Amino acid sequence: MQIMHILQGWWVHQSWLEIVGVITGLLCVYLAAKNKILNWPFAIISVGTYIFIFFNSHLYADMGLQVYFMAMNIYGWYYWSHKPVNEKKTPVVLMTQKEIILSIIAVVIFTFFLGTVLKYTPASYPYIDSFCAACSLIAQVLLARKVLENWLIWVFVDVIYVGVYIFKGLDLTALMYAIYVAIALMGYIDWKKDYKKQVI
Repeated sequence: MQIMHILQGWWVHQSWLEIVGVITGLLCVYLAAKNKILNWPFAIISVGTYIFIFFNSHLYADMGLQVYFMAMNIYGWYYWSHKPVNEKKTPVVLMTQKEIILSIIAVVIFTFFLGTVLKYTPASYPYIDSFCAACSLIAQVLLARKVLENWLIWVFVDVIYVGVYIFKGLDLTALMYAIYVAIALMGYIDWKKDYKKQVI
């Protein structure tokens, strides 16, 4: 009975904005992992919600990241809609060695510069926030382009985000990102199966 009382008290303190962001966020990631184009409209609603949430939490890199996600979600929706004529859906591809090297360089440079700028603002965890934002930038481009390895990057960065959001008191968001880890693993397995079918 005491557990129910604790859960009820916890639920009362959750914001409706965060609840909407969590529900649409989980739907969009699950549908993306299942290779469904319907993930994009849910993604747009979720990131629009999180722009406000992260602004209020002083997670400015994450807020800026959501603006970027908004643009990438529109692009991803467009890209997935224009599949090859002979394919049921846009095919899954692998990350090239050049893309891996360029991604690592971009993450290092972005993290250093944005972290240094955010260090002089009220931002929470400027370098960790910037590193996660940089990894997310890369992962989102790869997701939009249907690159298989996007899911491995999401697993890595989502684990870090869980800790950040717990420390910021964004419990529902931390829970959402923990679920994202599981969905990203599922997405990697499912997309890998799709890729193997393509190359047979």
